Amino acid sequence: MENHAFEKETLTVYVAAESFPEGVLKAHQTLHAAVGRSDDRRYFGISWPDGNGGIHYLAAAEVLEKTEPESLGLKTFTIREGPYIGITLRNYMQDIPAIGRSFEILLDDPRIAHDGYCLEWYLSEEEMICLVPIE
Repeated sequence: MENHAFEKETLTVYVAAESFPEGVLKAHQTLHAAVGRSDDRRYFGISWPDGNGGIHYLAAAEVLEKTEPESLGLKTFTIREGPYIGITLRNYMQDIPAIGRSFEILLDDPRIAHDGYCLEWYLSEEEMICLVPIE
């Protein structure tokens, strides 16, 4: 496990997946069609339990200009600042189940913020970090 920190809040725009895990790829494709791809922008997956045994999942992209949410017609989610713990995955597309296994490990940590969420930070096409906020 690694320690990470977001030094400031990060405003994102998102597309909600219609289902989890089946709708995740479509949500990311729809998001990328709207915002495009840029080396200047960070991309995320944000998820939390829906209270009925399912998962809410948002494909999200960092807002670069204040007018983007309105101009794109997308809702926003703010990734909170503060400490996180994480696990870096390389070549994650070769082992998608590793994402779930990583979050299981992270969620077992007694320091996690119980009002938190699971955060996937996509560093590249091959590398991502699975993160959860801690108290």
